[in-house]
Amino acid sequence: MSLSQFLSGAALFVLATLVVALARLLSSRRAVDWVLAEQLLGTAGIAALLLLGVGTDSPGVIDLALLIALLASIATIAFARPLRRRGSGRGV
Repeated sequence: MSLSQFLSGAALFVLATLVVALARLLSSRRAVDWVLAEQLLGTAGIAALLLLGVGTDSPGVIDLALLIALLASIATIAFARPLRRRGSGRGV
């Protein structure tokens, strides 16, 4: 098994765990769960892109993963700010 095959398998595993987490999210109606799901989407997407980028030796994919990392942190702050004003974060 080559390194690129291993990294591709690891990326598929990360995406599979993401599908399981999103299935859990769809059953929830709490706003806090949605913010955490957004963070999970960003983190898992970045991890999968980095694994694929290193595995295929594609610097463009790695750059895309770093750009998503920057945008995901800003999105988390934007989603969490209204929850802080509300207090408990319950409801949508």
